[in-house]
Amino acid sequence: MSQKSNSSEVSSSVNKTIISAPSQPTWPLYLIFIMTLLIGLIASYYLTMQQALVSGMLFFCIAFWATSLIPAYWPALGLFAFATATQLTPNEIIFSGFESSTFWLLFSGMIFGAAIVHTGLNSRATYFLTQILGNSYQGTIIKLALFAMGLAFLIPSAIGRIVLIIPIIASLADHFGYDEDSNGRKGMLLAASFGTFLPAFSILPANAPNMLLAGMAEALYAAPFSYWEYLILHFPVMGLGKLVITIIAILWLFPDKDPSATTQVDQPQLNARPSALSKIEKRLLLVLCGCFALWFTDSLHHISAGWVGLTAALICLWPKLGLTSKTCIDKNIQYSTLFFAAGIIGLSTIIGYSGLGEVLVNYLTTIISFSPDSAVMNLSLLTFISTCVAVVMNLAGVPAIITPMAEHLSEVTGLSNNAVLMSQVMAFSNVLLPYQAPPLITAIAIGNLSIRAVTKVCLVTFTLSTLILIPLNFLWWDLLGMF
Repeated sequence: MSQKSNSSEVSSSVNKTIISAPSQPTWPLYLIFIMTLLIGLIASYYLTMQQALVSGMLFFCIAFWATSLIPAYWPALGLFAFATATQLTPNEIIFSGFESSTFWLLFSGMIFGAAIVHTGLNSRATYFLTQILGNSYQGTIIKLALFAMGLAFLIPSAIGRIVLIIPIIASLADHFGYDEDSNGRKGMLLAASFGTFLPAFSILPANAPNMLLAGMAEALYAAPFSYWEYLILHFPVMGLGKLVITIIAILWLFPDKDPSATTQVDQPQLNARPSALSKIEKRLLLVLCGCFALWFTDSLHHISAGWVGLTAALICLWPKLGLTSKTCIDKNIQYSTLFFAAGIIGLSTIIGYSGLGEVLVNYLTTIISFSPDSAVMNLSLLTFISTCVAVVMNLAGVPAIITPMAEHLSEVTGLSNNAVLMSQVMAFSNVLLPYQAPPLITAIAIGNLSIRAVTKVCLVTFTLSTLILIPLNFLWWDLLGMF
């Protein structure tokens, strides 16, 4: 009876809050629509009609995704509707997101997260983490970020790492007494997400853009990257430095009380030492370990991580195994986030198909005057060009567009081909907005994080990286003789 009264009180208070909450002004919506039309109209004078329409759609989607004025899935569905109605590109290009390995990695990550909670593995992992993290909020954020970065050396897929760690951290936040909207919960989830993602750009096999750059450089220029040379070149500044600014950004943006002051005392099962693994937990661990093993050895079997994840998700969904609830597909899958991810991937594919990315790079290289006598300035300008490509397309779009032009850019700037290639890392490791990075979208989905919170951390780390880390990286490269 008390539970019913409590729930009715909560729902009543929520309803009152919703009723009393001031409505958002509508003028930003109209402004975005007007700007979309203007950009498309102006672009039509300089670009092909296809590229002009893509330019308008690009602004439309990015503006709404960046401001969170409407749900993130709406611009994605709007993109699908507009692109198909106008026959902007073939349908297989528009809906390529649904065929992408990343899309199915995100789907499988949601299934893994539901299975980890359903079987109780999250509670078991929570116990062991509580023995390590201590009672300080600042210490918890620092240790979580370090632990998450350490996973990047063991698990090569950023989405795979987030799939593994986020459900556990969410359970740990519950145990510490941080509710859904608390800064403490957001801080812990963000530390795990950004900690395992941003520094990993300095570890060769740990993120997709790194591997795309390495593969294209070897195919185009017969210049394979060394794991240790890549690590030495990037990790001291762009790895450890990213970790430090991530921790600073999270502690500044999301301060909260220490866990010791808010720990829930009504969860003795989490405070007591866990019992032996149950049969269901062992089954799930076997599935997850098999999945991670196949992800780790993808260079041997060449099976896409997405299809490995989908197969493992299907095993988790098999009713007889009991690894997920019978209503998992109906209740545990956030389809809005899946549409959001498919829209982002589809948009980047449309941009690539239209040639808008190449137009942007060619335009920037013509208006930017490189000086053969200033290596640092040229490197800064190259990083700026690559950053623009990352904003227009996504992080993986940087090596896809810039790498084939490396020899030309080397001739124009006077830099070595290796310096031009490696300059891309400074750009695709500097994330301005969440839509650029599928791993962050995965974290938003599995951790139930708000896009606004993730965007705040992106903006702060982007600014600190631009003002502090990139200049420090130039100095580090100078010491290593890259110039």
